[in-house]
Amino acid sequence: MSSAQSKKLPSTGSAEGRPAMSAMQSMPVEGELQAGADATGGVAGGGGMGGGSGGSGGDGGQGGATPQTRTCATMDVHRCLLTDDPSYANVRAEIENLAGLYEGDASIAGRSGVTQIPVVVHVVWNAAAQNISDAQIASQIDVLNRDFRRVNPDVNGTPAPFLPLTADARVAFALATIDPHGAATSGIERRQTTVPSFGADDAVKSQATGGMDAWPADSYLNVWVCQLGGGLLGYAQFPGGPAATDGVVILQSAFGTTGTAAPPFHLGRTATHEIGHWLNLNHIWGDDGTGCSGSDNVADTPNQGGPNTGQPVFPHVSCSNGPNGDMYMNYMDYVDDTAMFMFTAGQVTRMQACLDGPRASIGSGTGGTAATPRQSSSPVVAWGRTASMSSSSTRTGPSRPGRPP
Repeated sequence: MSSAQSKKLPSTGSAEGRPAMSAMQSMPVEGELQAGADATGGVAGGGGMGGGSGGSGGDGGQGGATPQTRTCATMDVHRCLLTDDPSYANVRAEIENLAGLYEGDASIAGRSGVTQIPVVVHVVWNAAAQNISDAQIASQIDVLNRDFRRVNPDVNGTPAPFLPLTADARVAFALATIDPHGAATSGIERRQTTVPSFGADDAVKSQATGGMDAWPADSYLNVWVCQLGGGLLGYAQFPGGPAATDGVVILQSAFGTTGTAAPPFHLGRTATHEIGHWLNLNHIWGDDGTGCSGSDNVADTPNQGGPNTGQPVFPHVSCSNGPNGDMYMNYMDYVDDTAMFMFTAGQVTRMQACLDGPRASIGSGTGGTAATPRQSSSPVVAWGRTASMSSSSTRTGPSRPGRPP
């Protein structure tokens, strides 16, 4: 296990409005809906038509192979927001300082019980197989509730040195039952689009660019399920970013456990990973490439030399972190769905700080009030803009001192 790490800023954040994100990959603009589809996707009640197991591929086509290596564009989105939105870095600094305060004293968490978060799933589909079923969506909600409450059976496969660190995040999820206008809803809305695949430029989050607009981010967790291109599995927006783009985006063949969900991302862990980001968790290796100097700002996760992929064998040692090595089975690494199955107590504390702070308005919980953020004394990491936003595989970022090798 690592020693305590100095607090740095890896997340996102601004206030209202949509930043330009002008360097992101441009996406085709939505035209008229295809014949036979209504404004909400054309399939009511029973859900979509995704009954196969093949899924769609990283090429954005309708029958390509499912990506075989996890890719997440959350940090690309974060870097773009740092460049495009002047207020974002300041908001992130406040959020990170609050997280640091909670790390010093986890007992100050305001929500003593379980927070239930209302979820709206926006299904944006081009080919019929991408219009995933209600059952596939329900299977993903089930996975989230197992994973975040630490009742997933595979958590017992955590290596013995790390098992005592596993923790219940005290977060639950349910499809919304009331829409923003006060009407009853299934928590699922659908749209057929002429856009064959989306990237990480947030086009799927806007009706004007072929996607669907977000529901109010202070009341709902927005989840967009669509075809993604470039081998991308998903991405999230850290707390503190623009409300109009707040939420997570998941490749339709990496969502849930049935229907189009395809190996090696067929157990719903892509959404667990991305919602971890939405609750202010960073990648476990600290996004410094393989430099051993990054930090995820969590004290009970070992220092790690870059992301792990596939299904590593314990122990996998890097950055002189033996004898136990990397905590590759953590949800915030890049391994296959079958190989990730735990959060740590330190990560839970960080998520609870997020629920008391930037996401205090969402969900129902019990307890007192959130702590007051202290003044920022940590540097703001201002990465340069990422040139291509269509995918985010293992990449090299700037070194961030403060985490011991």
